[in-house]
Amino acid sequence: MDINGQGRSARKHQAIMEAATAVFMEKGYAGTSMDDIARLAAVSKQTVYKHFSDKEKLFSAIVLATTDRIDSTIDLLAGGPIDAADLEENLTRLARRFLTALTHPEVIQLRRLIIANADIFPDLGTEWYERGFERGLATLAATFQRLADQGLLRIDDALLAANHFSGLLLWIPVNKAMFTGRSQHTEADLDRYAAAGARVFLAAYR
Repeated sequence: MDINGQGRSARKHQAIMEAATAVFMEKGYAGTSMDDIARLAAVSKQTVYKHFSDKEKLFSAIVLATTDRIDSTIDLLAGGPIDAADLEENLTRLARRFLTALTHPEVIQLRRLIIANADIFPDLGTEWYERGFERGLATLAATFQRLADQGLLRIDDALLAANHFSGLLLWIPVNKAMFTGRSQHTEADLDRYAAAGARVFLAAYR
């Protein structure tokens, strides 16, 4: 087994992914060529095609690579006991992590890129939503249902509550970023949105 060869291949694969992400975000899908990606990744175009058979598959790979990041940030409340006394603190911490993940510049740029190409790749946009944001909402809904089962929240529809929670957090920073093309918030803004979102959510659901 050629372990060194496998290691070089993995490094080239990662370099291609990183280069493709940068070029797609700068030039858009239509404006990007495999030559651009190969040049930035410092590999041959043949190497790029060896890892990804065409530009569409490479574009899909970089888009879908972000989905696990979204879901993994929802696990703050998954373990350990939670009581009424620290509920707002825990929800505020969860809200801040949720905001951090979904307002990350790369996620915002990819979101704009996916929307811009939704007519061309509707299935990719659907898969990104289902595997990323929708899965994150389902995980969040399960957390809220568990808190409701413990008597800490009053919830009839946990998934709707998860949508309300995310809407309270994301409406301002994501809308600004989507319309202006870049993040407009500071870390202090995210702290404020997280605290206010958790407080308003609990005012409705506790």
